[in-house]
Amino acid sequence: MSNLTHLDESGRARMVDVGHKSETERVAVARGRVVMQSATLQLIIEGNMKKGDVLAVAQLAGIMAAKQTSNLIPLCHPLALNQVLVVCTPNTAENCIDIEATARVTGKTGVEMEALTAVSVAALTIYDMAKATDRTMRLTDIRLAQKSGGQSGDWQEKP
Repeated sequence: MSNLTHLDESGRARMVDVGHKSETERVAVARGRVVMQSATLQLIIEGNMKKGDVLAVAQLAGIMAAKQTSNLIPLCHPLALNQVLVVCTPNTAENCIDIEATARVTGKTGVEMEALTAVSVAALTIYDMAKATDRTMRLTDIRLAQKSGGQSGDWQEKP
């Protein structure tokens, strides 16, 4: 009926069988940003947000989220992650916080969803912690930036 990997011959949802695949080193990098008012960004940089250290909490939230990806996204395989790095960098030139997450695994399936989940939840956490100060914040540009490993090989976004 379909060539879609997450549907069986009858069109029902199914988890893809990766049992036949070899374990390889797989890495995915995702990026995104939270755009805000300059005054909000200054409060975050100075550590003066009422809810606490926004960048540290967002980093931790992103790591925790990556570890929960298979619980959040239907049909996503649970992975024993080797590493998740989340970096939240204030960008005063563009009044935003740039977020980058790197997920690594030695496994049979990729870690793109884990990296994207880490960025998304880090961005949501920044929004949550600063929303009382700035309701105009926007979560933008969440995307896969690069991946390596697996059957489909390496990929990198165009600059």
